Amino acid sequence: MSLSPTHLPTSEGPGSVSQVPNLPARFTNTFTSQYVDTGELRLHAVIGGEGPPLLLLAGWPQTWYAWRLLMPTLAQDFQVVAVDPRGVGLSDKPLDGYDTGTLARDMVALMGSLGHQRFALVGHDVGMWTGYALAADHPDRLDRLAVAEAAIPGLSPAPPLLGSREANDRLWHFAFNRLTDVNEQLVSGREHLYFGHQFATKSAKALPDYAVQHYVDTLAADPEALRSSFEFYRALDTTIAQNQERKTRQLSLPVLAIGGAENLGASVSETMKLAADDVESLVLPECGHYPAEEAPEAMLSALTAFLAPYRDRRTAADSPTARETGA
Repeated sequence: MSLSPTHLPTSEGPGSVSQVPNLPARFTNTFTSQYVDTGELRLHAVIGGEGPPLLLLAGWPQTWYAWRLLMPTLAQDFQVVAVDPRGVGLSDKPLDGYDTGTLARDMVALMGSLGHQRFALVGHDVGMWTGYALAADHPDRLDRLAVAEAAIPGLSPAPPLLGSREANDRLWHFAFNRLTDVNEQLVSGREHLYFGHQFATKSAKALPDYAVQHYVDTLAADPEALRSSFEFYRALDTTIAQNQERKTRQLSLPVLAIGGAENLGASVSETMKLAADDVESLVLPECGHYPAEEAPEAMLSALTAFLAPYRDRRTAADSPTARETGA
């Protein structure tokens, strides 16, 4: 039995449902911001809808807000849980725990706290890293996995230090973000320059100014938010070691790998085929690194088709007839 969001403490600070810009019509009729105590930390999640549980994990340097255009439609068939992971948005920002093994355990604890022992997951960017870790480390918890727009350190082939200009333009932030502290000093007060450049150069269709401003303001408002945004990359030595061990065990669950044609494209599915036996590939035309915001209708169509067997099976299992017969 899932825990009703009405029994969870609500959150109303900056970054909550009540204080973000330009949400789809009637969004707040369905979704509320909630704090979920996992036992180790407090996470902020935006929860709404009815049906089997679906966890949405955004990437760097975004928050749950990245999923806003998809959430109302998904909530017609699923209980949607769009979470700010540790270090992000309104969630706690501890000093450590940003390797994907710990991030995956956070998500298992979050969903367990909500009463969901098994669920589906959609992860983008760093959310794709965490989704892979969760599928590999906790195979009994995940039914289906959709991932978008990332290479996975320790699984994907590592690019050369002196690669092409195109590769450098796409990947230079990895090395910068891993620095010990000079990156905070260089970015502090210049958040719009740094993060704005990331959004501008990685999208084929420009994200709305209000969305970019929201992401930047979230990072600029708190030095701990800026620090935490780099911690995912500072933990890469640990994550890479974990992934080198994970890739010795192939995933058996269905995986949908989504790439933007103007960014990573088919390389997303090529990465997942190194780790999983059942991979469906989708490349979205005229789309860059942010498919949930650049091509929401195409992404929704793909997710609806991919998640349909999970939705139908879980819905049938939860029906009164199935419960009465023990099916």
